[in-house]
Amino acid sequence: MGGWAIAVHGGAGVDPNLPKERQEEAKRLLTRCLDIGISALRSNLPAIDVVELVVRELETDPLFNSGRGSALTENGTVEMEASIMDGPKRRCGAVSGLTTIKNPVSLARLVMENSPHSYLGFSGAEEFAKKQGVEMVDNEYFITEDNVGMLKLAKEANSILFDYRIPTIGTCGAGAAIDSHLQMNGLPISVYAPETVGCVVVDKAGRCAAATSTGGLMNKMIGRIGDSPLIGSGTYASELCGVSCTGEGEAIIRSTLAREVSAVMEYKGLNLHEAVDYVIKHRLDEGKAGLIAVSKDGEVACGFNTTGMFRGCATEDGFMEVGVW
Repeated sequence: MGGWAIAVHGGAGVDPNLPKERQEEAKRLLTRCLDIGISALRSNLPAIDVVELVVRELETDPLFNSGRGSALTENGTVEMEASIMDGPKRRCGAVSGLTTIKNPVSLARLVMENSPHSYLGFSGAEEFAKKQGVEMVDNEYFITEDNVGMLKLAKEANSILFDYRIPTIGTCGAGAAIDSHLQMNGLPISVYAPETVGCVVVDKAGRCAAATSTGGLMNKMIGRIGDSPLIGSGTYASELCGVSCTGEGEAIIRSTLAREVSAVMEYKGLNLHEAVDYVIKHRLDEGKAGLIAVSKDGEVACGFNTTGMFRGCATEDGFMEVGVW
């Protein structure tokens, strides 16, 4: 075994004009999450426990788009989704349409461990959470002033915003929305820069795990489900690797991006870095996305075809890196 390794992300697609202070704030959060994961790994926690622990931290901090600070629906409410997967036996759990669950990733873990199913959504997931004694809060807990302001801008521009913290309306009013040739499911979008969060870990025993959590798109339709809770698309873990994706959800779904990394490792004999590079270049078509991954041998890799990706990684041999671009 090559030792433990961990990677975290806060979303692919970064505004080139993102203020320096916002970049540094994001780096500090990613570093804090890496430190939490490293401490847990040094204490011999299994990979599945570490990914849950780290994603819970990301969900609790309002900086990125998950848990508190999630993007708002067209109705001004929050609908969150998450998934988690344990590589050794490919056990998994996923949830969608959550409105009161403080930490969606932990409910996904409970679906995996305490239910006969792999995926629960909306009222069924909320009812399951009550029976499991999960911490629940009012929907208002997740809503921030930034979110409310960006939803207003999105409605004025009649658009869906991927990164709800990038201003898309100029000083001249709604007509000044940023021009973009990008499309989602064949329809034009205004800005590409989602901020889903995720974590992948391989522990000392070579066990891989992955978890992903998000609030989705700003001004999204009620009931919209993205890639993050879909096993094989936004999240995947096997005996070979663990993968968490971020980006244009519809493109990630079509390409089953996370599973593809494991598949080309298994069937083409690629190592982790080769596999990540291959799927980013050859499986996204015209979609924009990024991912983080670890292998059972202690490798860690990331790849993206966007302007940047909030990310950080560390390995047992002392390597640690946090980056945006």
